[in-house]
Amino acid sequence: MIQRIILLVACCLTYFSVASQEGFKIGVQAGLPLGDYNDLVGVVIGADIGYMWAPNKLFDLGVKVGIIHGFAEKFRAETVSVELPSIQFVPVAASVRLWPSRSFSFGGDIGQAFGLNEGNEGGFYYRPQIGFQMGPKSELNFSYTAINNDDGAWSTVTMGFVYTFLSARHFR
Repeated sequence: MIQRIILLVACCLTYFSVASQEGFKIGVQAGLPLGDYNDLVGVVIGADIGYMWAPNKLFDLGVKVGIIHGFAEKFRAETVSVELPSIQFVPVAASVRLWPSRSFSFGGDIGQAFGLNEGNEGGFYYRPQIGFQMGPKSELNFSYTAINNDDGAWSTVTMGFVYTFLSARHFR
């Protein structure tokens, strides 16, 4: 399973580096868990890379791959300390963004998240988000991430930063 994930990530990275003239994006996010995993995970961080096409000025379409890492909570009683494992996912998704104005966007990602840690099978992944342009190449966004798997629903709220390497077409 791990070998397939590494191969998939390598293929995506190769594709992005070949086609990165159009709109290569890299992002980082941090947040808090909700729901089923709230007692197991304290803080969540993540990163993703993607490629967005802009067929017109109203919407963007793209693909992305990333990593999500949930840092496990540590429980301590008077003499007993319990350390839970961290939880990791690799989401692979399609993306869409709608631009009602030049500085505001909303949209989301939908795809599959692959579990990396033992006993984590991953599941259906979706991430609705809103974004605010901070400059011509940077964006601040807020999102809700959900991964539905057999063990319950992974859900988080995150704040993120995205940097865009503008396409050659942008400068024409």
